[in-house]
Amino acid sequence: MDFLRILVAILLPPLGVFLQVGIGKDFWINIILTLLGYIPGIVHAVWIIAKR
Repeated sequence: MDFLRILVAILLPPLGVFLQVGIGKDFWINIILTLLGYIPGIVHAVWIIAKR
């Protein structure tokens, strides 16, 4: 299941974070990072998924 979440996180980082933790501070941080740059959003999403 984590592999699928990481794949989703690469394609749509906020969706990957949402599937892992729901709507919370990590989700909003990921939205901001994705808007500032796609790569930081991906890195944050994969980190959140791997951490939990």
